[in-house]
Amino acid sequence: MDAARRQEYWRRNVRIMAVLLTIWALVSFGAGIIFVEQLNTVNFMGVPLGFWFAQQGSILTFLALIAIYVWRMDALDKEFGITEYEEEVHHS
Repeated sequence: MDAARRQEYWRRNVRIMAVLLTIWALVSFGAGIIFVEQLNTVNFMGVPLGFWFAQQGSILTFLALIAIYVWRMDALDKEFGITEYEEEVHHS
């Protein structure tokens, strides 16, 4: 892969990470801390929604974002022809 393609690959990788980490920050910091009072007026599964986000929601969001990152990076790797495993050469 030439330098221009490596740079494009890295730029797109960083963009994916930035978007996903921004979502996680908004959910964990925003829903769990900043907007907790407003969200606590709504109940979710028997608990105030702000409390739920602070305790469970940010963790579940993070796990979902990891899965999305893996899916997007697999697609990006295929697009750029990057493989994790070298093909085994069988000698006869």
